Amino acid sequence: MRVKIHHEGTHILIALLVLVLGICVPLWIWGPVPLAIVMTAVWGVFYLLVVNFFRSPKRAFLGNPENAVVSSADGRVVALEEVYEDEYLHCRCIQLSVFMSVLNVHANWFPVDGEVVFARHHSGRFMAAYLPKSSTENERSTVVIKTSQGQNILMRQVAGAMARRIVTYATTGVDARIEDHMGFIKFGSRVDLYLPLGTEIFVKVGDKTVGGVTQIGLLHPEITVSQPE
Repeated sequence: MRVKIHHEGTHILIALLVLVLGICVPLWIWGPVPLAIVMTAVWGVFYLLVVNFFRSPKRAFLGNPENAVVSSADGRVVALEEVYEDEYLHCRCIQLSVFMSVLNVHANWFPVDGEVVFARHHSGRFMAAYLPKSSTENERSTVVIKTSQGQNILMRQVAGAMARRIVTYATTGVDARIEDHMGFIKFGSRVDLYLPLGTEIFVKVGDKTVGGVTQIGLLHPEITVSQPE
């Protein structure tokens, strides 16, 4: 699959390249050669790591999108449990959380097809994203997508200890499609999905997921679920 750089990283990569050249070029001109070699190697590796972080692969879900729930992020499943969601859904549901390390792609995809009916950003702390409290205490952005069958799927982008900016493209009223980016989180972070009880889950804690590709669940609209108050 073809990989390109996400537009969220363009200015950062340009500024970092200028910094690297500003440090290394003078060393090659006036400094000792051994130091120039070492510094160029160190900064070169660092720059490639940042480029790797901002990669934005083009992906397509190859399964049947009807009632499918697809992972919104690359990473590892760190939570899978029944909880009470109190911001919008106001009912018990299945929380499925994927933690993204700094080596993962940090673009986020919509988990289901539907329409965005709620979007809100919350300021907060910057605890490690794998901690359970990060879902409610860290800086975060909440988006709710209503499927064509009337089920509400809540997606929450959560900042981590290193993440200092959550970008959310989703706004109320826009169409959500599995193949589309709904946002981006800069550096380590996590994404929580809140799914209706009765959703068939295909992953377990510790499994790795690929955003926009890995089907993590199947909705069952025939099962009655609670609606938000």
